[in-house]
Parts: sequence; C-alpha cells; structure tokens
Amino acid sequence: MDDRQDIEWRVTPGLTDYATALAEMEARAAAVATGDAGELIWLLEHPPVYTAGTSADPAELVDARFPVVAAGRGGRYTYHGPGQRVGYLVLDLNRRGRDVRRFVHSVEGWIIAALARVGITAFRAPGRIGIWTIDADGREAKIGAIGVRVRRWVTLHGFAVNLSPDLSHFGGIVPCGIADHPVTSAQALGMTGDPATLAATFDAALALTADAFLESLACALEIEA
Repeated sequence: MDDRQDIEWRVTPGLTDYATALAEMEARAAAVATGDAGELIWLLEHPPVYTAGTSADPAELVDARFPVVAAGRGGRYTYHGPGQRVGYLVLDLNRRGRDVRRFVHSVEGWIIAALARVGITAFRAPGRIGIWTIDADGREAKIGAIGVRVRRWVTLHGFAVNLSPDLSHFGGIVPCGIADHPVTSAQALGMTGDPATLAATFDAALALTADAFLESLACALEIEA
C-alpha cells in the first residue's frame, strides 16, 4: 500500500472561491480515476457560502444571506467561511478499499484525533454524522461536518472543521438538518491565536495523524481482500 508520500498534500492560503475549488476538485477526481493524476488532500478556506447537499431541504435554508451553491455531495445544508478549515479528499478507494461507510468512519476518526492534538475532546454521536464535542454550556455541539461523494470509487469533498468562524453565519440554515444541537468552534472552546495561527496549528495536527487515517483505510482493504 502506498503511504502519504504518494498523496499531494496541498495547503492554499487565503480564501478560495467555492465554485472554483469544486471544479478543480472534480477535474482532479476524474484524472485520478483514469490514472492520469495522483491522489490529493487539499486544505483551504472559502469566502462565506452556503452549500446544499443532495438531501438538502429548502425549508432548512432560513436566510440566504450568502450565495447558495449545489455541492453535489451527500448531506444537507452547511456553511463554509473564513475561520473554517475545509479538507477536500480526492482518494482512490480502488486502492484503499471500496467501503464508503468505512471511509467516512475513518475520516471522522482522523478529525477526532487531530482535534485531540490541539486539546479538544471530540467524538462521534450515534445517528448524527459529523464531529461533536461539549461546548462551554455543557451541551453537545457540532464542531465539524463530513460530506462525501464517491465517483468511480474516487472520493470527493471531505470535512469542514470550525476553528474560528463567525458562528452567527450558521443561523441562515439548519446545519446538516440538525436543529436541536448548536455549532461551536475551537476558538469558542478556548483555543487561542489569530486565524492563521489556528489554521497552521490544526494543519500540523492533521499531518501528524494522517498516517493513522490512511492505515485505517488499508485495514479495510485487507478485510476486502
């Protein structure tokens, strides 16, 4: 099994237009599927935008204060914006195990491990996809979203983790269709630093835990074989 050295690890500074990133990600996934490009893990942030997954309910778009874009991924509405680390994962499950459920579970585990590296305890919540934690008021709150699509067994989209976004911007939607639980961020939980420092710190945590993530996919491939 190829390790992380075979995957392009890209970090884009500043804000990347969502539609531009989506087009580049889809083109890269198509090239991976035909063997014309290598896999990609792409870390970036977007200007404020609401994205609609394939299960999005128009009633959950409460206030379209920002552009709304059809994402093509699974799930419902979510918000992307400054201070939120987005990770696009263009990985070939033909080589890493054709098990979408295992892939999502592994991505969740990766984010939980990376958050632990920066001092935040996060967890999975039964029946609720995504990454959860306990906020300052003692409530279960969502700190990260997971949304994926698989085309020709190549993954698209990935995760979004709230580091220091303006949490009021989530008020324009029912995030991921879950109205009963709030959203939170690393900053709200006490992680200190300016947005660039928070992003760099979290990126480093992702890098330190990436090998374990990829190894978990390799386990799925061994089971399949």
